[in-house]
Amino acid sequence: MNSIELFILAVGLSMDAFAVAICTGLTMEKVNIKKALIVGVYFGVFQAGMPLIGYLLASLFAESVIVYGNWIAFVLLTFLGGKMIFDCLKNDNKTDTREQSLRLAAMLPLAIATSIDALAVGVSFAFLQISIVPAVILIGITTLVISMAGVKIGNIFGTKFKSKAQLIGGVILILIGLRILLEHLGVINF
Repeated sequence: MNSIELFILAVGLSMDAFAVAICTGLTMEKVNIKKALIVGVYFGVFQAGMPLIGYLLASLFAESVIVYGNWIAFVLLTFLGGKMIFDCLKNDNKTDTREQSLRLAAMLPLAIATSIDALAVGVSFAFLQISIVPAVILIGITTLVISMAGVKIGNIFGTKFKSKAQLIGGVILILIGLRILLEHLGVINF
């Protein structure tokens, strides 16, 4: 796999993180470089770390990743999307849900859910004997940059749509989870 192919793969892997970063940006009142960087680091680290884990443990995890990884991503994204919708409809003014989006408890499940496919890619890297260090660095940096852009894009739309932004974000997370599941089941092919 040459550098161009690897970059295209990195961009492809980062698309779920990009979509979730947009959802995160939708729920923020104000975005600055620090907030965008926090989101980008979460997604970038997990997108880089998962292929490394998959590569190192290829023989142990290959079958499990293929069988259960997409189900885990579906459950996590659907749960988090449902929670966003519930919180929006509940309209609880006691807590500021915009700031909760950067907490570890909120970001960790999102980072894991969007990077499970990268775990499977790491398994394939092991079988293809790809040099893993440059690959994971490129994947991580690409995801970091794309996710930061997603946060900003989401915030621009979130500022315009204010109260509907969290609802839209929740629906998008559920749809991403559903797409992952339907692709896994072979119902659709993107």
